[in-house]
Amino acid sequence: MTAPSTFGLSSEARNLHWLLSNLVEEVPGIQSVAVVSSDGLLLLSSDMSRNEAAREAQSEKRTGPRGSAADLATIVSGIGSLTVGAAKLMDFGPVKHTMVAMDEGSLFVMSISDGSLLGVHGSAECDMSVVAYHMALFVGRAGHVLTPELRSELRKSLENDAPRSGR
Repeated sequence: MTAPSTFGLSSEARNLHWLLSNLVEEVPGIQSVAVVSSDGLLLLSSDMSRNEAAREAQSEKRTGPRGSAADLATIVSGIGSLTVGAAKLMDFGPVKHTMVAMDEGSLFVMSISDGSLLGVHGSAECDMSVVAYHMALFVGRAGHVLTPELRSELRKSLENDAPRSGR
């Protein structure tokens, strides 16, 4: 996880970290994952170093966004905002999920609760139906606990573990 230590976090926060770790570890082809709040702030992220073996196996290919977990969060937030706007214009109800298929991978975005989003970047070899299924499981398990208090706790834990350069 972006915050490697869950020491001092509430049981709900530790459970979300565990759920996200399981998502990354159990689903083949997942490169990176981000949970983003409704205001676009990163709440949880997979640790790219956990996927080192997968990256070495695909050393010729890109394995994720070029920058940090914040880059994936920005992409997920932007796509989420765009699709919510489109859904409002079309008047077909709220967006449940979005998928972007690319030559060398896929991006999945799924609503969690109160505008929070789960974003998954998968390799070209990942099975999209398996990824979507496991994302739905995560959302079902995480959605009811992702309260404003928990979102605040997760943001603070990321801020506390962020590098202190330039401050």
